[in-house]
Amino acid sequence: MNKQKLIVTSIIGLALYLISTGLSFAGFSYFGRSAGAGAPAAQKNGSQEHFAIDPSIPRTEPCPINGKLYTKQEKDIWSTRRPLAVMIENHEESRPQSGLLSADVIYEAVAEGGITRFMGIFYCGVAAESINLAPVRSAREYYLAWVMEYDALYNHVGGAGLCNDPTVDDRAKALCHIQQYKIKDMDQFGISFPTCYRNYDRLDHPVATEHTMVCVTDKLIALAKTRGWTNVDAAGVSWDKAFQSWKFKDDAKENDRGPATSISFTAWKGYESAYGVRWEYDKLANIYKRFNGGAAHTDLETKAQLSAKVVAVLFAKETGPVDEHMHLLYANTGSGEGLVFQDGKATKAVWKKETKSARTKFFDAATNKEIEFTRGQIWIEMLPTGTTVTY
Repeated sequence: MNKQKLIVTSIIGLALYLISTGLSFAGFSYFGRSAGAGAPAAQKNGSQEHFAIDPSIPRTEPCPINGKLYTKQEKDIWSTRRPLAVMIENHEESRPQSGLLSADVIYEAVAEGGITRFMGIFYCGVAAESINLAPVRSAREYYLAWVMEYDALYNHVGGAGLCNDPTVDDRAKALCHIQQYKIKDMDQFGISFPTCYRNYDRLDHPVATEHTMVCVTDKLIALAKTRGWTNVDAAGVSWDKAFQSWKFKDDAKENDRGPATSISFTAWKGYESAYGVRWEYDKLANIYKRFNGGAAHTDLETKAQLSAKVVAVLFAKETGPVDEHMHLLYANTGSGEGLVFQDGKATKAVWKKETKSARTKFFDAATNKEIEFTRGQIWIEMLPTGTTVTY
């Protein structure tokens, strides 16, 4: 009997060891999608997982978010999902970031103390690949108005203000408002490894804990599915039922491209060395290459420099700090002045956002017509009213 018990115990122990070993291995590997008939084949490329798209397939399907053209294969994937909005840090010690290259739209605004933070919208650009996003950071109130434009999943690491927190100004309570606005919350505090995890070795130098959070796009999307959030919600309502797409156009012909070759600004004076932004126009490629704090802004995974087809500046009234935590507020609902840079040209604009969930649209200040954006990655730069933009 004792011998039988010993055998059973050994078998159980071996099984537990194999399970734990498998889970540990999974923590450092990315699982591929199960490839059905006609699905792209998975391929490994470093720490990322890619899904081979036949280069001979025509790119005829416009992304509803930035107008870029993709294959029917990619559209078939993104059509089963909803956009994913992710907060990504821009503290000088956290650079370079991971994943911004694959965003369809990127929003940048001051989070606190002159330090800007990004929010990427990931939808079409991650249909054929799973991307590491890092470092993921906390929520801020004024980003919620942009999240709501897409009825997006919102991935962040905590944020400003639960409803019952007396130390945070009521207007700045992002965590409270996420609940009140019924945003599809993907707070990392409710998400476990390996969907999100801390990687203290992602950079070649030690960094503070707040600069170490990594989240993985496909795993976030898979988790959202278990919560009833796919392209439709639990009530069967599609994310794009009320979505208003921007208007898009093709690249201007090279002879029609303008001379606006450099754009520069800093959200707060005195922060130029670390947070000054410069966009350099490449006329041949018809893109704006981004420089961050005086250096080329690159992606950690690919080493490629970030670029944009469109850089749209939105001037908004800044209020604060409004509490002991130094939280800020920006009036990004309503209307205001702006600038739109594309095709080497600058257009003075007026931005309008009628309600918190309405689409932010840009209109030519001279003609009052909605501006058509060139297809491709779009950056929305929100700056305090009165900020100088040199171009």
